[in-house]
Amino acid sequence: MAAQKISGPYAALGAHYAVHLPAPDDFAFWRDRARGLIQCDVPPDRVSWIEPGGTGDLFAAEGPSRSDKRMPSPPADARPVRASQHFLTLARRAALHTDPARFGLLYQVLWRLQQGPRLMEDKADSQVRRIEELAKAVRRDAHKMHAFVRFREVAEEDGTPHFVAWFEPDHHIVRAEAAFFMRRFANMRWSILTPRGSVHWDGETMHEGPPARAEDAPGDDPVEDLWRSYYASIFNPARLKVGAMLSEMPKKYWKNLPEAQIIPQLIAGAQAREAAMVAAGERQERARPVTLAEVAQGAAACRDCAIADCGTRAVVGEGPHAALLMIVGEQPGDQEDVAARPFVGPAGQLLDEYLHAAGIDRASAYVTNAVKHFKFTWKGKHRLHQSPSAKEIDTCRWWLDAERAFVRPRIVLALGASAARGMLGRTVSVNQVRGRPIMLDDGAELWVTVHPSYLLRLDGVARVEQAALFAADLAAVRERLGAD
Repeated sequence: MAAQKISGPYAALGAHYAVHLPAPDDFAFWRDRARGLIQCDVPPDRVSWIEPGGTGDLFAAEGPSRSDKRMPSPPADARPVRASQHFLTLARRAALHTDPARFGLLYQVLWRLQQGPRLMEDKADSQVRRIEELAKAVRRDAHKMHAFVRFREVAEEDGTPHFVAWFEPDHHIVRAEAAFFMRRFANMRWSILTPRGSVHWDGETMHEGPPARAEDAPGDDPVEDLWRSYYASIFNPARLKVGAMLSEMPKKYWKNLPEAQIIPQLIAGAQAREAAMVAAGERQERARPVTLAEVAQGAAACRDCAIADCGTRAVVGEGPHAALLMIVGEQPGDQEDVAARPFVGPAGQLLDEYLHAAGIDRASAYVTNAVKHFKFTWKGKHRLHQSPSAKEIDTCRWWLDAERAFVRPRIVLALGASAARGMLGRTVSVNQVRGRPIMLDDGAELWVTVHPSYLLRLDGVARVEQAALFAADLAAVRERLGAD
């Protein structure tokens, strides 16, 4: 693009200036020199921007430092240089690119901004687009550095641990991104070695060092096995897209990543693992049991979630096979697991009291749980209840649906949010839905209230208030059972 016609005090001199940057990533130096040249009306075609080790115009007036007296000085009445914040943000990033023409490009756009301050809004402008491309490439390189730097532990002479990483950036990002690692690993002593320079953090001060070689970095350390185990555990063969993976994690970074050593074998085994996952998912298509006894047998043999591997037994429902009322709790507790019956512990005894007070005969209801196994954690010799996750509730919903298909109740009473999710397949707020029926797909009414164990955890006024609400919920269910 041709330079704009100018008429300042230096326009007629025809001098050509070579600006030698002290470092290839020194945006502050470029900005200072560019501001002065703009104020002296020096057009882009009369300025050469030269990085360390570069060569310039043999006939240019050189400016090797900020104090160089041969560079033109702006007149006292020079107008301020205009540049939008958007330009400065992009320029600061683009200046870190390795394109040798980047500083000249930035100066050309800055020059044009003095006449067209809205230039950066023109997405069709080739120079604006080029700056955006440079900045995008630098951002991507920084993202790769954040993701793929792996520290390996070495010991100082005094035994102090020091962590060293090797990385090969595409652009001049090392100094700019050092602050990210300083914040993230503030309490570590670390070094990042690259072919473009090194940075070292001693816990208090950041130091710069010369370029390094890959062999200057240490090899494997014991922590690498943890990385490999973690990566193998989160690798999902069903979502493997090799092309996309290579785009996000190019092979050039693999040699520095401990987990990369197992990527080929994970890819090779992905098809077999995916087939196993599909087979595990086929339980959704398995034939429904033909009796409640088969439901009990199937639930006892089920290993579709981790709860079933805790050494507990499956506790299915009990009650008339054609009950009008189905009561669903969360999961069996310690005493229910021992007795292999639902609601026989303290919460079950409290439920019996309230059912009796409401005029509901428990013996005429089918009582079960949304989750069939007891999930717990040990505290000394005692097993303490742990709430099942949403995924575990959804997994066990297959067995709850099978029970309901046999019983075909007219009303279902869900005790607590977990039971409600088991019936609906989604989480609801008990306080928002209690006191009114929710129509199910087969025409049955779902009533939701709190779990009796919730009342056991309360005392004082809160216990009295919640007990009254619980009693009112059961009374409403009793009224619906008596309706024609």
